[in-house]
Amino acid sequence: MIHKVEPPPGTQAVVRALRLLRAFTPEVPELSLTQLSSALGLTKTTAHRLLLALESQGLVARDPVHGTYHLGPELIALGSQALLTSNLRARVRPTLERVAMQTGESTTVEVLVGDQMLIMDGVKGRHVISASLEVGTRWPAHATSTGKCVLARLPKESCEQLLTVPMSKYTSQTMTDLGALRLELESIRASGYAVADQELETDYLAIAAEFRGPMGDVQGAISVGGLASRFPPNRIRALGEQLRAEADSLSQANPDR
Repeated sequence: MIHKVEPPPGTQAVVRALRLLRAFTPEVPELSLTQLSSALGLTKTTAHRLLLALESQGLVARDPVHGTYHLGPELIALGSQALLTSNLRARVRPTLERVAMQTGESTTVEVLVGDQMLIMDGVKGRHVISASLEVGTRWPAHATSTGKCVLARLPKESCEQLLTVPMSKYTSQTMTDLGALRLELESIRASGYAVADQELETDYLAIAAEFRGPMGDVQGAISVGGLASRFPPNRIRALGEQLRAEADSLSQANPDR
């Protein structure tokens, strides 16, 4: 889990610039100055000044024809550098490779960012039809096995705050009823692992378990996923227990402990 830290005084411009960058999403990759200023509650003058600064560093780019803005190429370089130098990624990689080899299925390590799970790393399974692993992709926590197991282990206040975020339905199986989701989280706490059965995409099933940092805080989750038809109930239980054991080992092996 990535913790929020209150920004120190005198850094308002930095915070606003970062909020501008986060306004762009896969669903809305391009935005106009008017849209950005309105979404962030800024004057057009302030938003434009910040966009010019970001553009000068290659963090945003402006379409000369339509006048809209989109994320710039420098962010790709920064994101790649962050992933390559991540201690967490390096620590979990051997586990992902071992589990992928043992199961034949794709594996990922994901962390909670806001109300979404970010794929930090992944290993593709050996099946012809395997899960597509795009490092840097974000998925809604409520519709993923990694997200649900992380939500289940968060402090109650943090979990409830995330459950207030509107939950989109991606398939007929996606759990969007708050009462049902709370019951599901209770079940996950008891079993030690989470399952998302065709909740994000039809015919896709994933199993996950969370691992912890030196203070007992949730750091992220590891998952196994593939075609739902390859996961009968007995295999789901076995893989859930395997991932729980692997996640516990990662927690115990944390270098900061």
